[in-house]
Amino acid sequence: MLTGVLPDHAEEALNSRGEVLYRTRCASCHEGGVARAPDANALRQFRPERMSFALMFGMMSQQGRDLSQREIQAIVRYLVGTAPEQQQPLPDSTCGERGPALADASLPRWNGWGVDIAQHRFQPAAMAQLSPDDVPRLKLKWTFGFPGDTRAYAQPTVWGGRVFVGSAGGKVYALDARLGCQRWVFDAGFGVRTAITIGEDERGTTAYFGDQRGETYALDAESGKLLWRRRVDAHAGAVITGAPTLANNVLYVPVSSVEEVLAIDPRYSCCTFRGLIAALDARTGEVLWRGYVSPPAQPIRLNEIGVQLFGPSGGAIWSSPTVDLKTNRIYATTGDSYLDPASTTSDAFVAFDLGTGRLAWSRQLTEGDAYNVACSSQYRANCPGTKGPDFDFGSSPMLVDLPDGRRALIAGQKSGMVYALDPDRDGAIIWQRRVGLGSTLGGVQWGSAADDANVYVAVSDVGMKAVSPAAAGAQKSVFGIPMKLDPSQGGGLYAMKQATGEIVWHAAHPGCGDRPGCSPAQSAAVTAIPGVVFSGGLDGHLRAYAAKSGEVIWDVDTMRDYATVNGVSAHGGSLDGPGPVIAGGILYVNSGYTNYGTAPGNVLLAFSVDGQ
Repeated sequence: MLTGVLPDHAEEALNSRGEVLYRTRCASCHEGGVARAPDANALRQFRPERMSFALMFGMMSQQGRDLSQREIQAIVRYLVGTAPEQQQPLPDSTCGERGPALADASLPRWNGWGVDIAQHRFQPAAMAQLSPDDVPRLKLKWTFGFPGDTRAYAQPTVWGGRVFVGSAGGKVYALDARLGCQRWVFDAGFGVRTAITIGEDERGTTAYFGDQRGETYALDAESGKLLWRRRVDAHAGAVITGAPTLANNVLYVPVSSVEEVLAIDPRYSCCTFRGLIAALDARTGEVLWRGYVSPPAQPIRLNEIGVQLFGPSGGAIWSSPTVDLKTNRIYATTGDSYLDPASTTSDAFVAFDLGTGRLAWSRQLTEGDAYNVACSSQYRANCPGTKGPDFDFGSSPMLVDLPDGRRALIAGQKSGMVYALDPDRDGAIIWQRRVGLGSTLGGVQWGSAADDANVYVAVSDVGMKAVSPAAAGAQKSVFGIPMKLDPSQGGGLYAMKQATGEIVWHAAHPGCGDRPGCSPAQSAAVTAIPGVVFSGGLDGHLRAYAAKSGEVIWDVDTMRDYATVNGVSAHGGSLDGPGPVIAGGILYVNSGYTNYGTAPGNVLLAFSVDGQ
């Protein structure tokens, strides 16, 4: 903890040193050079201990590896100052005797990322208990604040009258679904970005999740007690962003990585990570198999300062895998390669055998996509010889039944394309359709939804435009050009026929109006219930669309201050990453996702009919 008071001259010297270190070590990425890096304004909202941890042990450890403790302190002090010596205690937000005990699966629920193992993100009427006529009457019921966080990036899970949700601060909370009061909290120590997956067996109810250190956890869902913890891949850059999928007492864990970021350092020997799914015994955490998307990376060449480079690498699995009990296979989509030569399984749909982890088939949709963050910085030693477009898949494949008896796996890509593949013919393409322009921040980012006929796809296509250096919110690109979010580019929601990809309707984003620092991009995952589709945007709005026509029937602006049930000062921001979840007549959504000029936030919102 960076606390204490320095004499004025010493503090001034430390701030000056911190600014120099920030300019030389950090600014090239955080002032517009890397699209996905939080900008300087977002960094200034981090807590001091969170930032120092990132430089010593987290995503920025490569940049901080040869800094002294005092130099790290200087960077932190320059950006965010010091932590208060004493923090005001929060009011007691525990439930006490209020609310019922944890119930079983008979209550309305939303489990994991996609609500089912086919990853449809569609909640049936009996579980949603929310009709199209109810939706325009949705009003705020309660709010919960995440202390000290600037991102609310973990999708909630609803089970047994509880809401289970992770946080950027590494805490996992169990809340009463109707009251928002706290049942228990577990500290994982690292950010928990995944949704929580719940399982029931003769031992009781278990909550499973992964963290940004690459660890997988099992907790007793009633008490929050740790049952087991397992690191499923030894690579230092491995992280878990997609929720694990549970089927037949086996937990399937997707693994992604931050090595794409570590590669910005020319001294880093890039890159050896390869995407995988790990199958674990849900009871014990024992690893049953690991299914990698590619063979181990091999030495390929030296970079310009003589550091050994490896490849192929990459193919991270960012999202939850899809289980097919009919064929005993598990499907996932993959990200780009990190170095050339690009793997044939990057930017692809992949299928593994459920019992062994053997790669059964793969279907690559973008060839030759080798990219890492060095390509978007002034330190290009580790950039591939031919820079790829960075067209990861971040969406889970949805397994659907078509009217002609065939089945399809459907997912959108950052390229702006949506694909339907035949899982019973080794991923043969059934149809493909463009919905977006595509870019590093474009196309389809975090997932779509599917009912019994259509698939609903939101488009990101974040745009940046050149502005005056004095413009509010401006940040410099790697070429030194002042840029800011383009309020006229991006967004929109499509309804498409599952069988053909034919566009049924398109709802354009209504526009940002005069809101500063706004983008109309809709990169958050989509959610559907019978008759209604929900999509959130970087402008902080969550909108409900009529499933038949695309007409907006409800619109709430989440970007404001909130009084929370746990007494935490909270503010809503951009909606990105997770989508809303609906169960038992209540809609839950996290608000706040600071990145590349978007708005931070730290609040979980619960909406119900008339707020009742």
